[in-house]
Amino acid sequence: MNTDSAAHAADIEAIKQVVAVVEHSQQHKDPDEFLALFHPDAVWTTAGGKVLIGLDAIAEFTRQVLPAADWDGKVTYEVLHVLFIRPDVAAVKVRQLYLGPDAESEGAPLYVMSRQDDGRWLLTACQNTAVAAG
Repeated sequence: MNTDSAAHAADIEAIKQVVAVVEHSQQHKDPDEFLALFHPDAVWTTAGGKVLIGLDAIAEFTRQVLPAADWDGKVTYEVLHVLFIRPDVAAVKVRQLYLGPDAESEGAPLYVMSRQDDGRWLLTACQNTAVAAG
């Protein structure tokens, strides 16, 4: 494996770890764990179309919505595709499933993530899209 491929593989694993923490934070309805994944200037668009600009707006929304969420914690996130726009910026397509006793819903988020100078990948521009049934 050449150096570029090894670096790419390490970055993909780091990105998958961020998505795993998103999943964990949602399962445990933990806003602090979730918010630690965001770039301070991040943009987040909810599945309902609400646009949140900056970590303060994302935090205010998340602290209201996540702890009060009505699912029972059964949610999964799977990285489907990673496109490196440049070495430190990646578009990450995710499959999100909320599993309930009577119903299941699916989301198709797109996370644009950026690698920071310290090597951490952070959520930078994200669109959380609900998938219509049928």
